[in-house]
Amino acid sequence: MNLKKKFRLPLDEFINFSLYHKKFGYYMKKNPFGKKGDFITAPNISRLFSESLAIWIISFWQSLGSPKKLNIIELGAGNGEMMKILIESFKKFPSFNNACNFVIHEKSPMLRKIQKKKLIGNKIFWFSKFENLGKLPCIFLANEFFDSLAIKHFRKINNVWYEKFVNLDNRKKPFFFKKKVDLRKIEHQIKFKISHNQNFIEYSQEGLGYLREISRIIKKNTGGLLLIDYGYNQKKMKNTLKAISNHKFDNILSNIGNIDITHNINFELFKKFTKQMGGLKINFTTQREFLLNMGIKYRAEIISQNLNFLKKADIHYRLEKLIGKNQMGLVFKVMLIKNINNKFKLGF
Repeated sequence: MNLKKKFRLPLDEFINFSLYHKKFGYYMKKNPFGKKGDFITAPNISRLFSESLAIWIISFWQSLGSPKKLNIIELGAGNGEMMKILIESFKKFPSFNNACNFVIHEKSPMLRKIQKKKLIGNKIFWFSKFENLGKLPCIFLANEFFDSLAIKHFRKINNVWYEKFVNLDNRKKPFFFKKKVDLRKIEHQIKFKISHNQNFIEYSQEGLGYLREISRIIKKNTGGLLLIDYGYNQKKMKNTLKAISNHKFDNILSNIGNIDITHNINFELFKKFTKQMGGLKINFTTQREFLLNMGIKYRAEIISQNLNFLKKADIHYRLEKLIGKNQMGLVFKVMLIKNINNKFKLGF
């Protein structure tokens, strides 16, 4: 995007510029993960998270009839830690491991380099277009992927809809402003009446595009999408836009290109949007319930049996971060999208 010609951007274009501009974008120049970064994701808290997912994936594969070939696709693989642990776990199950094509969809060239370094020695494909997946069954994994996609904001004032924009005329003092918008055109474009019973709308056009395309593949080739992210499950949408820097909240318009911009997923919106496409079924729960149902607590007790007190305490401290009611356990949700005739519900 050439900002020399365009100084006033809708919110989603501003976010895309801040996060993905080839030169200035946050995800294009910085490793945001870990203590030295701005946030820590579940796979980097404890390998128990990824090991639990590995068992779930193998079980889901069996529910598909144990196909001889399938794609395991991670959307936005971060620093590659989750895929690394998944592959290590899968090697203990040769018949499943031999059936897998491991695929990563990653927007950031810099993160792709980090992933390739961490995953060296493993046969993994990186792709940008879904057409490259062929006609095989697909299991999509999206852990903290959808929250990283740019969002739009609309607000209804006196029965008139306005869209949020960012004014960048003065780079040192950017500010928000609103412009009148014909929401019917947008709803026609996304083929979904998103304004129904809403006075405020927050959604990712790109995110709904991913949902539509992935759902099409699942219906056509069979498979599923396991989506894990922080969010809420309410009919009324709310403003969850936020910036994060050094593990703390920051100002969206300050230090552009050097802070993460994110939002909470509205899972009720995702459910409605997916259901209207037909032929699909949804399972939904919290991260806490999902991981407990997958036996993560039992696994933690087994591996800590012969360890000293400090190592044992560390395992349970990390486990609490993943499942604690005041930690990630209730804030993070887990949603499975699958074919309507698939009765699989492990973890849910």
